[in-house]
Amino acid sequence: MTTLKIFEIFYSLQGESSRVGLPTIFIRLTGCPLRCGYCDTEYAFKGGSNMMLDDIMQQIAAYDTRYVCVTGGEPLAQKGCIELLTRLGDAGYQVSLETSGAMDIAEVDSRVKVIMDIKTPGSGEVEKNRWENLPLLKAGDEVKWVICSREDYDWAKLMLQTRAFPVDCDQLFSPSFHEVSGETLASWILQDHLKVRMQLQLHKILWGEKQGV
Repeated sequence: MTTLKIFEIFYSLQGESSRVGLPTIFIRLTGCPLRCGYCDTEYAFKGGSNMMLDDIMQQIAAYDTRYVCVTGGEPLAQKGCIELLTRLGDAGYQVSLETSGAMDIAEVDSRVKVIMDIKTPGSGEVEKNRWENLPLLKAGDEVKWVICSREDYDWAKLMLQTRAFPVDCDQLFSPSFHEVSGETLASWILQDHLKVRMQLQLHKILWGEKQGV
């Protein structure tokens, strides 16, 4: 039986992506091979409990929503994540996957909305970007950029101009929580007429920086 190391399962409002504000079940897997400077889930690098897929499915059935977000850490660092995503799709959930962009997404179930990071230089992990994932993105998937500085913003703008991103994937620009203000990032986007979606982290606005929200 497939088991996964699960750090936590909780019910909250989706704080990011085009599904922001929707009541959502979050399945947070333990572990991540990256160490981004702005990481807000370092607590999930270790710990958690091994759970069988049947037990995960039984636990999330207690919540009255069809939206499930599989996150981490880096969920794709555990091989069983692929099977979990398929099980969730088979059960009729609307599934999103938050992934760092450093792992191969080729085997992710096509029903899953992939929300994939591109690591900017300010993250400290820019060399981990797996650019081979870009042609694997499909309509409805989303690409997230965490902007730590004006240099990050200019770099991201250059990548959008020079890399072959699918035209039917939203580009999500987020200000790094303690490094760039939302107002500043908004002004840069508007000045450049950049065709991206800016997002703020709703869960942090509502509840601050804490676990389980």
